[in-house]
Amino acid sequence: MDFSGALNIVLVLVASCLLFLLACRKKKFKNLPPGPTPLPFIGNMHQVDVKELIKSLRELSGTYGPMYTFHLGSRPCVVLSGYKVLKEALIDKAEEFSGRGDFPAVQMWSNGNGIVYGTGERWRSLRRFAISTLKNFGMGKRSLEERIKEEAQFLMAEFRKTQGKPFDPTFFLSCAGSNIICTLVFGDRFEYTDKKFLTLLDLINSNWKLMSSTWGQLLFTFPKIMRHVPGPHRLIYKNYLKLAEFVRERIEMNRETLDSNHMRDFIDCFLIKLQQVLVIRQVSEETMSKTTVNLFFAGTETVSSTLRYGLRILLRHPEVEEKLHEEIDRVIGPNRSPCMEDRSRMPYTDAVLHEIQRYADIVPMGVPHTVTRDIEFRGYTLPKVPATAQFDPTQFKNPNSFDPTHFLDENGRFRKNDALMAFSAGKRVCLGESLAIMELFIFLTSILQSFNLKPLMDPKDIDITPESSGLGNIPRPYQFCLLPR
Repeated sequence: MDFSGALNIVLVLVASCLLFLLACRKKKFKNLPPGPTPLPFIGNMHQVDVKELIKSLRELSGTYGPMYTFHLGSRPCVVLSGYKVLKEALIDKAEEFSGRGDFPAVQMWSNGNGIVYGTGERWRSLRRFAISTLKNFGMGKRSLEERIKEEAQFLMAEFRKTQGKPFDPTFFLSCAGSNIICTLVFGDRFEYTDKKFLTLLDLINSNWKLMSSTWGQLLFTFPKIMRHVPGPHRLIYKNYLKLAEFVRERIEMNRETLDSNHMRDFIDCFLIKLQQVLVIRQVSEETMSKTTVNLFFAGTETVSSTLRYGLRILLRHPEVEEKLHEEIDRVIGPNRSPCMEDRSRMPYTDAVLHEIQRYADIVPMGVPHTVTRDIEFRGYTLPKVPATAQFDPTQFKNPNSFDPTHFLDENGRFRKNDALMAFSAGKRVCLGESLAIMELFIFLTSILQSFNLKPLMDPKDIDITPESSGLGNIPRPYQFCLLPR
């Protein structure tokens, strides 16, 4: 047999195998929502721009509707796009959609453990414990508000040291946001010059960028292959190990000085919990370590990224900054620190903060969900496959523009819009929502009470689109000046 004949036989065999696999997959995943036809192995990835994945998925929802099937490589994923379908899924059927979908960038480290990536009864027990413990240490209360106000003054002091010269705010904002969660989890804050602290923040910032990069998207799409391919995506796992090592050191420090009559932080409470025989089946020291890393990561990155993106937006829109200054001067004045009681009298500031969260959309797809069992939903059968969610542009009059009036009524009063789900919804709603809201309000108003923002270019030339858009919308790096008022 000549070479061409052998090649034809091989091609026929390969094609037959592919057709057989496609037939098996259709049988296994029958009655999924409609969607673009996938190709073998690559799925629908040829139909999207990996650097602008969110934009591509939104365009597909315009063709296939608010619920469609998209193949990440060989894995089907159900995309939910729009407020109505998200409400039906995450709120009306909260229990059924409370599962956690595959997230390969972290799965190798978390192994389904911890408060973000866990599932089942262990996760439910852990979430109840975490909420109760964090509340006991002041989350959502005035005592923690005072701590945030104190940290805001540390942040202002660092900003004053820039003396009006250009600087990148990334690590200043990361330090401030991280120190709040550190107070709850580790019982103390860190100095902004602490080398170990800055190294940890660099690990978190690096992982956030990597998970949203092209490499991160390839890992998400082809996990079994990419885990063996060299590249920067492999740093994600290594960085998590370094964060976990720091947490283990803190756990040992707490263990050596543990006093059940004097609980200092979240770790102390967890150590005491581990001593209780009744909960050993539900939680372990590994669970404690991974939960602490989850809290440290989420509490550091989401608030700081939102503020960093928000300041860049204000540099692009000086007219918005001017209105914020006016409201801050009128309600708070120059002689006292902002507090949460001010928020109800500052509708424009509240609207701007909500619009920053909507426009920046820091975690545009959320962390993947999955159903806890096969269910019927909107006439389709949803098996345990990843489900990802997106905000609904139809609920806002100018969805592609930064417009604070999205959250103001005709009389200038703040108007809530349920279509904004910045902290997700349902059983997986972010447990730090109240904490994040306090941080965003107090940090932003403190900055604008003390400083004017000065861009290094014409505001009209400032690009406020994200640098990359994957798991997160990563704000572009920038420098600016802060001029004392």
